[in-house]
Amino acid sequence: MWSLKSWQGRFLPHSGSDRLRSYAGWCNAVEGNTTFYATPSRETVATWAEQTPADFRFVLKLPREITHSHRLADVSGLPEFLRAIEPLGDRTHALWVQLPGSFGPGDLPVLSRFLRGLPGHLRYAVEVRDPAFFHDPHRLEEVLAGVGAEWVPFDTTEFFRTPPTSDAERDAWMKKPRMPLRTVALTDQPIVRYLGRDAVDRTVGGWQRWVPVVAGWLREGRSPTVFVHTPDNADAPALCRRFHDEVRALVPELEPLPVSPDPSSLPEAEGPPTLF
Repeated sequence: MWSLKSWQGRFLPHSGSDRLRSYAGWCNAVEGNTTFYATPSRETVATWAEQTPADFRFVLKLPREITHSHRLADVSGLPEFLRAIEPLGDRTHALWVQLPGSFGPGDLPVLSRFLRGLPGHLRYAVEVRDPAFFHDPHRLEEVLAGVGAEWVPFDTTEFFRTPPTSDAERDAWMKKPRMPLRTVALTDQPIVRYLGRDAVDRTVGGWQRWVPVVAGWLREGRSPTVFVHTPDNADAPALCRRFHDEVRALVPELEPLPVSPDPSSLPEAEGPPTLF
């Protein structure tokens, strides 16, 4: 996710050819949500690698045919996906296995078989959306720990604390899952997804519980990745940097984020935007 229209001219150039490079000047990780809908070509992925530094982190969502249509039972499309992302090399921080809300604790044997059949040189992070997993987390934790996979919490507690007040919030209210809060890391590379509100003060207030948690992980020698969302994501890059600053105030040895580009220096449009 690095081509949001509302970011153009603010965080990214208007031209579609160099947006990822500009995004990497604001943040050092990205959710690869587009791979959920279509597997990109190796040539496209090679341009992603070329536009990002060697330590940039891609958390790439597995295709929906695997996770949702076939519910992990048919992985025939996985080799094509893995070949496509090879140009990223170590930039592939984790493959993100986002499961549908209908995938519950009774499906754990399927998840276990799937994870154990994956290539061992990559890291995996699983996001579940059935609240039953949170009521008795130990069974899922055992499955994930057996293969060194992480459990990705999606913190929507602040978002659902009060009713929506805008069209963007109402749309997200219908689409986003109401998930219990989870702040436990299973591996040395935890991943957190957080959803705030339109109002900056609400978003910042809601993430305050995460600042000491993430700082604690860093002090333990872990290397967390945190993604900050709002209903329209219009200010997400700036909010991510603000969250990073708050964590760095507690852990001064944390490396600073890249120096963000001056928006006035961004080039004007040269053609239609493209993802693939």
